[in-house]
Formats: sequence, structure tokens, C-alpha cells
Amino acid sequence: MNRRVRLIVAVTISYNVVEALVSLAAGAGASSGALIAFGLDSVIEVASAVAVAWQFSARNPEAREKVTVRAVALAFFALAAYVAVDSVLTLSGGAAPEHSRLGIAITVASILVMPALAFVEFRTGRELGSASVMADSRQLLLCLYLSVTVLVGLLANALLGWWWADPVAALVVAALAVREGVEAWREGELEAPNALLAELEE
Repeated sequence: MNRRVRLIVAVTISYNVVEALVSLAAGAGASSGALIAFGLDSVIEVASAVAVAWQFSARNPEAREKVTVRAVALAFFALAAYVAVDSVLTLSGGAAPEHSRLGIAITVASILVMPALAFVEFRTGRELGSASVMADSRQLLLCLYLSVTVLVGLLANALLGWWWADPVAALVVAALAVREGVEAWREGELEAPNALLAELEE
């Protein structure tokens, strides 16, 4: 079962590295806060997957459960803070984002890929009884929601000229990130209080 987790993590990291690079490049080129937020979320997903891999590299993965879940939660909060500030600045007089065909393409790709990855990882986490694996799977689902939200913003800008749809989509990303961060943090509170002690005793 641990081998399956490592395989899922490897696939997740590989895809999200590509997604992050493409999204950040497209976002920078189009001055799109939503695309940059999407790319940063991919970076956080990579960090989250690495944290899960670190957890399951131990002889006793449960000992690292709480630390891993908290790391995922803090990553969500950091993303939300950055995106919220950037979106407000754009809406209050920043540069209007340009159209991005590359951004549309990468969000459509994510809408197709993320549900399958999330389903497999969540089922594996439930079988293991691992909060960190299930939290990471919800991060993949968040990426799906973000993909749809960002795609709507990009299409509204490209087809209707609604430049403000881009930063508004980014604010939705921030709100979803806060919600998922709170959920992950609460799951961390439910973990056994002796988890960190067990890790130190390894």
C-alpha cells in the first residue's frame, strides 16, 4: 500500500511540475493573476506531495502524520494570502490581464487529469486511514475547482472582454484555498498527540 502512495505521489509531482511551469509562464506573459495563482497552487501541490512522500519514507508513517497535514494547511493559507492581495491590487487599478490561449489549454488539461488522480489518492488514503493522504487528494480536487474557475475567467476575458473576471476568479481561488486549509488544519488536530514523540523516538 505504501508503494501505491509513492507511485501516486510520483505521478502527481511530475504532472504538477509541468502544470506549474506552463501556468506561471502563461500568467506572467498575460499579466493574469488567476493563472499565476493556478501555477502557485501547482507548486504547493508539489510541496504537499513531497511532504506525503517524506511521511511514507519513514518506518512508522503515522508518526509524521500531524506534521504533514499541518504543512499542507499552511501551504493553502500562504497561497490564499498572496492571491487575495494580488487580486485586490489588480481590481483597484493594476494592469488588465491579456488573453492567454496557453492558459486555457493547461486549465482544460487539468480538468481532465485531476479527477482521476484525486479519486485514486483519496481511496488509497481512506484504506490506509491516513489524514495526510486524504488531505493531499483534496488538494487535487481543489486544483480541479481552480481549473474550472480560472478557465471561466480566462474565457470571459477572451470572449467578452471582461478583464475583471480574471482577478475575480483569482479571489475565488483564494477563498477555496482558505477553506481547504482550515479543513486540513482541523484534521491535524484530530491526530494522535503522541505522533511527534513517536517520530523523535525513531
